[in-house]
Amino acid sequence: MPAWLTNRTIYFLCFLAIAGLMGFAFYLQYVKDLEPCPLCMAQRIAFVLAGLVFLAAALHNPKNTGTTVYAFLGWVTTLGGAALATRQLWLQSLPADQVPACGPGLEYMLEAFPFSEVLTMMLTGTGECAEVQWTFLGLSIPGWTLVAFIGFTAVWAFAWVRRPR
Repeated sequence: MPAWLTNRTIYFLCFLAIAGLMGFAFYLQYVKDLEPCPLCMAQRIAFVLAGLVFLAAALHNPKNTGTTVYAFLGWVTTLGGAALATRQLWLQSLPADQVPACGPGLEYMLEAFPFSEVLTMMLTGTGECAEVQWTFLGLSIPGWTLVAFIGFTAVWAFAWVRRPR
């Protein structure tokens, strides 16, 4: 492995990758007019949290125990995001008659319901989460986010295994 490819560099590159993914999400939303569903919004939150963990790790450049702590936090965010993406892929695979009903928009939910109910509705998904709005190489957006979350989870595993002792 090249000497310049330190854990700190990897953390920063992952942070930049997540920033790029978020930029692409905003491009799809504001330029291509693809409105994100509640599960998409939850996945965005998971990406932002994962990005913040990567950025903090890059700035801190942890050693043994610190790497373990950051890896744990990274795994929580990336595996949580992977679970959300998997849920959305499952919703997208349902036959039309089994798709849950569409719910209200996120803005309305935040105004009308307690936050705990909004969170529950976001994490379980609605009928709009089952709609495939965009694909690339045969994978929908949650398919690609699942690939990304798995990749970032692997980065944390790699960083933890090669942590300084």
